[in-house]
Amino acid sequence: MKRRKSKKYFYLIGIILLIVIFIIFILKNTTKITRNGNNMNSQEIVDYILSVNSYKATINMQVNSNKNNNKYILKQEYNNENGCMQEVIEPSNIEGIKITIKDENLIVQNSKLDLSNIFSNYKGLGENELDLSDFINDYKTDANSSFEEIDNQIIMKTNGQSKYYKEKKLYIDKSKCIPTKMIINDDNQKETIIIEYNDIELN
Repeated sequence: MKRRKSKKYFYLIGIILLIVIFIIFILKNTTKITRNGNNMNSQEIVDYILSVNSYKATINMQVNSNKNNNKYILKQEYNNENGCMQEVIEPSNIEGIKITIKDENLIVQNSKLDLSNIFSNYKGLGENELDLSDFINDYKTDANSSFEEIDNQIIMKTNGQSKYYKEKKLYIDKSKCIPTKMIINDDNQKETIIIEYNDIELN
């Protein structure tokens, strides 16, 4: 009788464990669906973007000046521990140049030439306008920040810290809940920087 009872308890515990595992699996999948924007309203998606504390991305960037337009492909990474990093993929003449900003230091590296320079107490640390984390910080601190929904896009708007980067717009794919583009205008409403996110992972 004791053996039968032990077997019953064993089977019961096994069934309970299977149910718990199944519930955890369902909850994880539900979280993924929610983060994809299927069940989120615009405000929830904006809040999700503002809560991002690390990301990896490959971007196409166009920088417009009075004389010409320059195009780049960059790899970007950001997290609270290592700061922000940008590495040039194209054009080929500056490929491999990596710029890292961490703990008030600017580190410039060139993997091809095996060179590295560190600039301590870099004054331009607060002007890293190309980084998504900088946009998030500006959005949180600017009282005039706002967003609107157009078709399947959410457009977040905020102001930068310079006349050359006066207005910043981040375009979010509502269904996927990820940034697709950022446009930065100067104080004359001219587009100075256009960033397209080809591949981005948010955490």
